[in-house]
Amino acid sequence: MVQSSLPSDVIAAIATAPGRGGIGVIRVSGPDLSSFADALTGRLPKPRLASLANFLDAEQRPIDQGLLLYFPAPHSYTGEDVVEIQGHGGPVVMQMLLARCVELGARLAEPGEFTRRAFLNDRLDLAQAEGVIDLIDASTTAAARSALRSLSGRFSDEIHAWRDRLVDLRMLVEATLDFPEEEVDFLESARAIPRLHALSGELENILSRAKQGSLLRRGLQVVLAGQPNVGKSSLLNQLSGEDRAIVTEVAGTTRDVLREVIQIEGIPLHIIDTAGLRDTDDVVEKIGIERSWREIAAADVVLRMVDAGVGITAEDHEIDARLPDGVPVVWIFNKIDRHGENVRRENLDAGIALWISARTGEGMELLRKTLLEIVGWEAHGEDVFLARERHLEALREAARHVGTALEMVSQLDLLAEELRLAQEAVNTITGEFGADDLLGVIFSRFCIGK
Repeated sequence: MVQSSLPSDVIAAIATAPGRGGIGVIRVSGPDLSSFADALTGRLPKPRLASLANFLDAEQRPIDQGLLLYFPAPHSYTGEDVVEIQGHGGPVVMQMLLARCVELGARLAEPGEFTRRAFLNDRLDLAQAEGVIDLIDASTTAAARSALRSLSGRFSDEIHAWRDRLVDLRMLVEATLDFPEEEVDFLESARAIPRLHALSGELENILSRAKQGSLLRRGLQVVLAGQPNVGKSSLLNQLSGEDRAIVTEVAGTTRDVLREVIQIEGIPLHIIDTAGLRDTDDVVEKIGIERSWREIAAADVVLRMVDAGVGITAEDHEIDARLPDGVPVVWIFNKIDRHGENVRRENLDAGIALWISARTGEGMELLRKTLLEIVGWEAHGEDVFLARERHLEALREAARHVGTALEMVSQLDLLAEELRLAQEAVNTITGEFGADDLLGVIFSRFCIGK
């Protein structure tokens, strides 16, 4: 665990969303809050029992009436004493109660500070702490379930189990280095090579599921790009199931970027309709086209739309010359209902090509399946972890060191070093080793009150 000085002050924050509501919650955390609760309500609270209470100001006048809960350390979310104040959810009432908490010695909590204290007090490891904010931010049911698995510790458990097997092998290697006079053949007696291969395979499996979870967490940016009047807005409407974009035969109808979020098998897709790419003297349309190119540059997948009756033109080749390298492109030959074409998929030199009709919806299921295939989605059921990019990089780094270790099995000193580096890499996932500045970045992205 990261060794940081444990906080000794009291923090407070409104833990419910801003605005009016039937109930508002203020959370307080710190050492020995029984006297704090006594001053706020005029009586000592009973642990872990919701009780009706009047919340009093400094002159003992009621500010509000609601429920008070008191969780003594260490059996609380933060591992410290926690008081939860549930009052009426009006903004003025909440601010009055929060001001009273400050009068009683609390300070306003920073973003993520409650969860940071839970981490520092060993109530959560770092991966679980990140699962809290991922659960709050989940945009699909599948993402929420995956985040809950991380929060409950399943991701951490797998990382710990893999690391423990690595440590066992490290101990054998280190022991052999310490006692070189032993005549026992280490590679055979410790089954080092089979164990390393097993560790490598297990790590690849964890990484594969983490990659899937990363898709659930961040989703995909899918940009519709092409010349005017090829059906981009119609496709946006078809995918979203709503008339989000204006569809006309007039070139340049779409002059700005339109966005819609849908989901396919639980993966959020950020569908972005762009202005038709062409040369124009219209000032407003030029601005829209510039924005279109910025969206294309940031895309995970580009759907390059053309009219199936016209095909790929010289203007399309000019557009393609400006597409960013490395971004998957799917050619969409649209309007097959007008040209007597059938739904189909072909592999062209320029990439995958689909023949569809955005107006009638023909080929939509084929398009959805193709998008999932391009991003490498494989349904893993309940085994997907909602991983972050830093988790993926740590797993990749560990995999690189294990791979190097397999090449170094006959040089035990180098083998030992690669195993140590692999362990350090996975330790950063759960927070056994890491820097305080890393923690600051992670917890600063939390909302106040969490």
